[in-house]
Amino acid sequence: MFQKRIVAFCVHLSVSLVVAFMAALLVFGIWYPFPYRDVSGGRELFTLLISVDVVLGPVLTFFIFNQKKSRQELTLDVGCIAAFQVAALVYGLWTVASARPVHLVFELDRFRVVHAIDVPDELLGKTPVGIVARPWTGPTVLSIRAFESPQESADMTLAALQGLNLSFRPDLWQTYANGLADVKKAAKPLSLLLLRFPSLKNQIASKVEGLGYSFNQLAALPLISRSSSWTVLIHADTGEILAYLPVDTFE
Repeated sequence: MFQKRIVAFCVHLSVSLVVAFMAALLVFGIWYPFPYRDVSGGRELFTLLISVDVVLGPVLTFFIFNQKKSRQELTLDVGCIAAFQVAALVYGLWTVASARPVHLVFELDRFRVVHAIDVPDELLGKTPVGIVARPWTGPTVLSIRAFESPQESADMTLAALQGLNLSFRPDLWQTYANGLADVKKAAKPLSLLLLRFPSLKNQIASKVEGLGYSFNQLAALPLISRSSSWTVLIHADTGEILAYLPVDTFE
């Protein structure tokens, strides 16, 4: 009896792991690509939800499996467990999706990660043509347009102080290309980053070497997200985003 339960447990675990792997491809391949799986806490949230789902189902199967039950009873029991697992997986994926990063927005002097739940529903109608407010195919790179008047500047600043960051507002979004001049103006030479973090010289040098550029060709800007702060490396001349470093520029 014990051996049969072990077999049932292993079969159920194998199926659960395959489903979990497919879910991971969706989450980390599309919704939370690097570096968002780290800066947005996607890895921790997904791991917690999927671990409970993957472990609990096979464990329940182990305890309810009994050869003395009829085939109909076993099918019903396993079916109920599978339905519970599917419901838990759907809930977990919805939770992860609701918190998914949708944009990386250049905001004045930094990049900020915007998540789906950050974008106010009442402002969705003001999203510029050509920009998807809450894309499902992964984060896009945007920038903040210039304020149209001193009054708008005052209103938006006040709203930001109350928790609605500029980057969260669709009515301020524009394409990244339209903000390149401001990006390059705000970026700091990579040499300044080395002066502030001499202990990270080897790590930074390794990243730069891997990109195939010299230090003088690169610049840096802070990246702010929900759970951490990193650094974005851009090409100093073009403003193109080249890499991300797990270094808090604001330390």
